[in-house]
Amino acid sequence: MAGAVDFANIAQQFVKFYYEQFDTNRGNLGALYRHQSMLTFEGTPAQGADAILEKLQSLPFTSVQHRTDTLDAQPSSEEGGILVLVTGALLVEGSERPMSFTQTFQLRPEAGTFYVFNDVFRLVYPAA
Repeated sequence: MAGAVDFANIAQQFVKFYYEQFDTNRGNLGALYRHQSMLTFEGTPAQGADAILEKLQSLPFTSVQHRTDTLDAQPSSEEGGILVLVTGALLVEGSERPMSFTQTFQLRPEAGTFYVFNDVFRLVYPAA
């Protein structure tokens, strides 16, 4: 593929940066989204960078630690978009047991970098 981006490496760098920022200063995540970006967090949608940042900062915990267990990436458009699927566990303050999660990002290229166009987050509960 001529001009192909190194989607796997970009996805790994993005995921590392995203969760480091989420766990230390969620306010820094706003720069990753645009006015057309959309987040669906546990079934609740938020559209636009301001609304997404407000949602992320209003989550009912101040301290969280993410652990990524798997990361899958695929090129998603001829323009260089990247689809990223992450599974892992997170531990929120006051909780003794980690919770499993999955998160999917649709990254779009913009001026030599990438922004998050779509972001879908779900906790994964054990099957009953």
